[in-house]
Amino acid sequence: MISLLNQNKEYSVPEALLFDLDGTLYRGNERIAGADRLIASMQSRGLPCLFVTNNSTRTREEVAEHLEHMGIPAEDEAIVTSAIAAAYYVKMQHPGADTYVIGERGLRVALTDAGLRVLDEREPGKRAEIVVQGLDRKVTYDQITVAVKHLLNGAVYVQTNPDRLLPVDGGFLPGAGSLGAMLQTASGVEPIVIGKPSTILMDYSLKISGTAPDKSWVIGDNPYTDLAAARNAGCPSILVLTGLCTADNWREHCAAAEVSPDAVCEVRTNWNSC
Repeated sequence: MISLLNQNKEYSVPEALLFDLDGTLYRGNERIAGADRLIASMQSRGLPCLFVTNNSTRTREEVAEHLEHMGIPAEDEAIVTSAIAAAYYVKMQHPGADTYVIGERGLRVALTDAGLRVLDEREPGKRAEIVVQGLDRKVTYDQITVAVKHLLNGAVYVQTNPDRLLPVDGGFLPGAGSLGAMLQTASGVEPIVIGKPSTILMDYSLKISGTAPDKSWVIGDNPYTDLAAARNAGCPSILVLTGLCTADNWREHCAAAEVSPDAVCEVRTNWNSC
């Protein structure tokens, strides 16, 4: 069941729901029980559901296909990735900029679709105005070297998300934040962070939903990213115990993240009991 923690606060009726993905609706390639029925039920009531993820490796079409494969109904337009938000940010702040990219297909497609010129690896003499860095599981030392060169030459550093670890089936991989730590250490340049807990991804999501922050509920399993992003953007939040947090440790995690969810879905195993 979902329990409101602040019974004395007046809450606006939600006009949009902003769902995290991994740990909230699925774990790896396994759907969390009841997630499909939950989303279908919300959509049948005319309540927009957006799927907001820090993961920059996949295109919105690929994310939607992944959800549909697990039986979770999702339109392409409802997918908001840190790659798409990063591309929008760079387009607005630096239109047409020559951009050096460390990232996978999702990030490169988003930047190209936004009209930015992604520098080819074979253009070593071309100076980048922007370095955009996300997760790249095939990154090379040479790519890191080129990115550092551009940063030392004055390029603006944009990072899709600060996640140090990427959850996968059976464990974790180094995330975009781990790659970013290497760039920051080498260049001394701090990045503009797009993904949660930054407000940039949240502001872009609210632009897509067309709803006010106090009427846009954020649902996620991670106090350090999902709930912190909701707090920073002024959105109510629901913590679900289907991923990072358990019934025994969620209070400790929330205290460490300095967040207070408005509600907690108390059962860890599935959405059917919430």
